[in-house]
Amino acid sequence: MNKQQLASTIWESANQMRSKIEANEYKDFILGFIFYKYLSERELELFRKEKLSEEEIRKVDESDVEYAKHVRQILGYFISYNNLFSTWLEKGSDFDIKDVRDALSDFDRNIDEVYNKVFAKIFNTLQTGMSKLGETSAAQTKSVKKLLRLIKKIPMDGKQDYDVLGFIYEYLISNFAANAGKKAGEFYTPHEVSVLMSEIVAEHLKDKKQIKIYDPTSGSGSLLINIGRAASKYITGDGKIDYYAQELKENTYNLTRMNLVMRGIKPANINVRNGDTLEDDWPFFEENKKDSTYELVRVDAVVSNPPYSQKWDPKDKEFDPRFKNYGVAPKTKADYAFLLHDLYHLNDDGIMTIVLPHGVLFRGGEEATIRENLVEKNNIDTIIGLPENIFFGTGIPTIIMVLKRNRPTTDILIIDASKGFEKAGKNNRLRDCDIKRIVDTVKNRVSVDKYSAVVSKNTIRENGYNLNIPRYVDSSDEPEKWDIGATMIGGIPNAEIDELQEYWDTFPGLRESIFKPMSEGYSTPAVEQIGKYVQKFGSTVSYKDAFSSAFNGFYQTLYDELIDGVLDVQIEPEKEKLASDIFSRVDPIPLIDRYAAYQSFAGHWNVISGDIEMLQTEGFEVITQVDPNMVIKKNNKEDDEITEVQDGWKGHILPFELVQTELLPDAVREIDSLEKRLAEIGEEYTEIIDSFDEDEKQGSYLNDNNDAFVTKELKAAVDDALKEVTSAEIQTLSDYLAITSKKDKIAYIEENKAADWAAMTSNADGTYKKTVINNRIKELKQQYIFPAGSFESKIIAALQLTEEETAKKRELKLKKEELQIKTKEVVEGLSEDEALKIVELKWLKPLYNDLIKLPDIVINDFIAKLNSLLKKYSKPLSDIEDQTRETEMQLSTMIGELDANDQDMQGIDEFIKLIGGNTK
Repeated sequence: MNKQQLASTIWESANQMRSKIEANEYKDFILGFIFYKYLSERELELFRKEKLSEEEIRKVDESDVEYAKHVRQILGYFISYNNLFSTWLEKGSDFDIKDVRDALSDFDRNIDEVYNKVFAKIFNTLQTGMSKLGETSAAQTKSVKKLLRLIKKIPMDGKQDYDVLGFIYEYLISNFAANAGKKAGEFYTPHEVSVLMSEIVAEHLKDKKQIKIYDPTSGSGSLLINIGRAASKYITGDGKIDYYAQELKENTYNLTRMNLVMRGIKPANINVRNGDTLEDDWPFFEENKKDSTYELVRVDAVVSNPPYSQKWDPKDKEFDPRFKNYGVAPKTKADYAFLLHDLYHLNDDGIMTIVLPHGVLFRGGEEATIRENLVEKNNIDTIIGLPENIFFGTGIPTIIMVLKRNRPTTDILIIDASKGFEKAGKNNRLRDCDIKRIVDTVKNRVSVDKYSAVVSKNTIRENGYNLNIPRYVDSSDEPEKWDIGATMIGGIPNAEIDELQEYWDTFPGLRESIFKPMSEGYSTPAVEQIGKYVQKFGSTVSYKDAFSSAFNGFYQTLYDELIDGVLDVQIEPEKEKLASDIFSRVDPIPLIDRYAAYQSFAGHWNVISGDIEMLQTEGFEVITQVDPNMVIKKNNKEDDEITEVQDGWKGHILPFELVQTELLPDAVREIDSLEKRLAEIGEEYTEIIDSFDEDEKQGSYLNDNNDAFVTKELKAAVDDALKEVTSAEIQTLSDYLAITSKKDKIAYIEENKAADWAAMTSNADGTYKKTVINNRIKELKQQYIFPAGSFESKIIAALQLTEEETAKKRELKLKKEELQIKTKEVVEGLSEDEALKIVELKWLKPLYNDLIKLPDIVINDFIAKLNSLLKKYSKPLSDIEDQTRETEMQLSTMIGELDANDQDMQGIDEFIKLIGGNTK
């Protein structure tokens, strides 16, 4: 079972348990048990690392005080053998909900004091929510056992380690956020936004050897973890990143701690607190030691996605050192209170990114004062406008604001990234290219038409410190223009042809070839089928050749880096290296969008990097590994049980379909041929049904929708149609069936030559069984040719198709099963070089081919613009008026030829006058 399948299984379980608990509450149970399993597995790893036998492991409990202390000092906690997750599973039918309650209670007593901040009460949400799983102890036990059976499938063999849990965790959090609306959205930042913020922060921190990072509204902790992951690209070594987090809600505070621990972050580097960030200025003190440990903690980076426009209590906050130099946010909107808290805890050379509603850019009152102070104190570095509807549970426009305590410049970079996204269900989502473009713009600090602007402090002063993005970046589409002259009398305005100048510059001679002068300021098309003409034009072909030349050697570079050096690839540095190589090749080519090229690359890189990670962590031998293809099987609706069943095989790395195409083409062609014939049969069914008249469509041999045959009823209809069919041979065989004496039968056979007795298999004595005779009669009747187009001929053809279809489906199923087994044998028998050849076809060819298609995208876009321009002025108003006039005259003439009574003729005359015709 891979990660996605496992996550889907757990999600299916959540849906089945909704009758008991809300989906969002289910998260607390499933993640709590996942975390407990994680801790149990870590402890078992320690036992085995210390060479404990299985018998010794079974005896581990609190009575061995010294060993329990030893485990606590290493892991931060101790779990007795009887309380381990695996022990719960071993109990089978003896397992009871009391086992969980006792284990969680014991866990709280067995936390090392040094690690108390990490583990204390971490299962509190799980413990207090057990009653929601059922009204009785037995019901609760049943529910928990189902969860445990699901969670036991999580692979923890050391090859996947916590990354699998991290994946499942993010999957569940994002799904619960998507399905639980605003409440869940408060503690989950979409992965893409998190990555964007982390890339901006990591770039700023890349020269540091050790850092502290902080999220004062941590929620699930995903933002903080992504910042740490991005920074670790530049900061090497264990324990070089300290994580600080504060979260108001207890259950999400527990999620932060779980997530940090599950991601392999050492407890010594985790500093997490359950508290109100605006009321309790932290990190400032150690819990329960506030007076003796009161010391301001500043960090290298702060990231946050606080609740938008939350109410708070600003009373006496004007004296708070966080706010006193800037102002106090209004009580109905705490957005700037969170921002100033973040800024206060920033080192002089630090950086912060915060997600805010875009109203903070222009709202008045106290917020205007704070905004002015931030500008004048030179704290605001960058403002990034995000697409709307990008966060779960809210469609309001949002921004990311980047701030620093000290900056070398006084201007502000403003980016309107609101139009760069893709649809993802009900929400919008940043693509890889959108993130890359924003990060590059921040890094290079450049003004880009309709996208970004570096705005001076004086300009912002002149705008009254209003930072609303449209004031500085106009990203609106140009309004469509209509030329009155061309609209009235025809032709294409040269001014609108001029707007395609970047294309004319790129394709020399093309404009002069496809347009000819019509009058001053106007042109007309000089060629038909303009698309084909553009595609074949000399400078267009040269453009594509130039692009191909730019990528000379790139395929070999990919091969050398990713195939020959597969086990040495460092994924993140390699990604940056290849992206830079692509940019260096596409940038000199006009009209090619470097970020379109990046998106093409990034989509393939996600597959490539996933495979490389498996090869490097699991061992190169898994390249020819074949895994069971497990699918989820739902039992009856009354049963909550979900089971997995095997449905064939699949390659761990090598896709079966690709292996089959490359190495088993004959078998693939056979299957394609069968599938093609089955598709044709479906079309022939439709043709027969369409040929039925209305009476024929009333028969029971068609389903209720009249779009398919009912086989049983069709056979009955055919039998009925064949009843009256006869011939000399049929009659001879029918008469034979009436004979009872063996002697008479033999004599009858010798005397009656009308029947082809040799066409049937006889008994040893020369007679024939009744079934043999009946089958021959049936065969002869079916050979009868009814008149073409008759009802009988149609239903017989349909029945013959059903018989062929059944046979073809049976053959297809068998062929597919044979191909599955053969593919498994082929994959497992591949040599290293043969396997790498398939990997090359999986990774390199699709990536390279998609990049090489970029000029075609540019040219097709250009052709679409040309066609749109031609269509726009294809029918001038003068032509339309002439056509209308001609149509009116024709109508007037036809109406004038009508005869009617006097009263009707008066009405007809009036209508003819209305359309400008002549009355009689």
